[in-house]
Order: sequence, then structure tokens, then C-alpha cells
Amino acid sequence: MHDVSPEMQRCIDACLACYRTCLGMASRHCLEAGGPHVEPEHFRLMLSCAEACRASAELMLIGSAVHRHQCGACAEICAACARSCEEVGDMDACVAACRACEEACRKMAA
Repeated sequence: MHDVSPEMQRCIDACLACYRTCLGMASRHCLEAGGPHVEPEHFRLMLSCAEACRASAELMLIGSAVHRHQCGACAEICAACARSCEEVGDMDACVAACRACEEACRKMAA
């Protein structure tokens, strides 16, 4: 097993937290709230964000050399998701998780 640096572990943790938050909020909060919460662009972005975060965590966990590319893409998706969740409103947990993951992934991608 490869050694995981503290910075990488923080990024893995942020990615997994964002994955759980986006997927959970999409399926439990947004679907039930309806309206702008289930507009196709917003809802697809939340699902895309969850998947990008999951994939980033997985690539870091398996020690893949391409994790930096995935983390760069993940940071962009997280930023877009945070903006979308802010615009929709009543999604503070998702905004916070996306911003934390974006920051961690930008450091990992650098």
C-alpha cells in the first residue's frame, strides 16, 4: 500500500464528505422540495459533483498517478455545484461541502 500524505488524506475525506452530502441532498432534500431544486441542470450538476468526488477519492485511494487530473476537474465541478446550490437556496450544507472539496482538490491538482 502506498503512503497517503496528510494533505491527500484531507482531500480524500473532503471528497467523500462532498459525495455523501451531494448525493444525500439530491435524493432526500431536492427531490422532496421540488421546484428549482429539481430543475434538470441543477439536479444533474449535483449528481455529477457526487460522482466526480467519488472518483477523485477512489483514484487517490488506489494510488493512481492520474488523480491530479481528476482532482482538477472535480474542483471545477464542485465550484459550479456550490454556485448552483447557492442560487437555488436552502442548501448550505451542500455549498459548504462543495467549497471544502474544491479547495482540497485544487491543492491536490497543483
